Amino acid sequence: MTAFIITIDGPSGAGKGTVAYRLAEHFGFELLDSGALYRIVGLLAYQNGLLDHEKIDENAVAELIDSLSLSFCLNHDTKTVEILINDRYLIDDIRNETVGGYASKVAVLPKVRTALLSLQKDMAKGKTGLVADGRDMGTVIFPKANAKVFLTASAKARADRRVLQLHNAGKHADYDVILAEIIARDERDENRLVAPSRPADDALVIDSSDKSADEVFATVLDFVNSQR
Repeated sequence: MTAFIITIDGPSGAGKGTVAYRLAEHFGFELLDSGALYRIVGLLAYQNGLLDHEKIDENAVAELIDSLSLSFCLNHDTKTVEILINDRYLIDDIRNETVGGYASKVAVLPKVRTALLSLQKDMAKGKTGLVADGRDMGTVIFPKANAKVFLTASAKARADRRVLQLHNAGKHADYDVILAEIIARDERDENRLVAPSRPADDALVIDSSDKSADEVFATVLDFVNSQR
């Protein structure tokens, strides 16, 4: 059985996660949140003291990945994605800009990307369909995906969304700090030598800066259906 693969690429805060979740729920497909993978690896690397040095030890970070067993579960009650690591639910907060920074640092390491490559590709095996959310899903991981989308938004729009998200969660948010972190991360992701963040040549590119989540989902759903 060959899985129908949908890739949703783009920068953090553009709305990829929301679209990917809704597509997976709509079609009954498996979900791959590659951003979470890198955030998990980044957090583990930080917790193990591997990011405290001027030069990061690629081999040590790659070895962390070998012991990971990951799966993503859709919680239809809370409309969220729950992450299982070695059959235990992840309880650490990885959806913040600090951990996003850790993820961006380990994502530039070729050995880390190689270690995660097979894990990501294997998630499509034996499945009816897969929605893969990330930055290089349509260009590197699944270059032959059935439908590719690149979702982007201005740094300001993404910072505004993150601040609102934090405020709604009752958390403090410093807009200037968040905006600066987003801009810095974009710079790293777009200019890294290994798998830079960019749209695949055959991807549908959508700027979500002035669009609602429903508008974006409707556009993506129409596109995916046209590829089926």
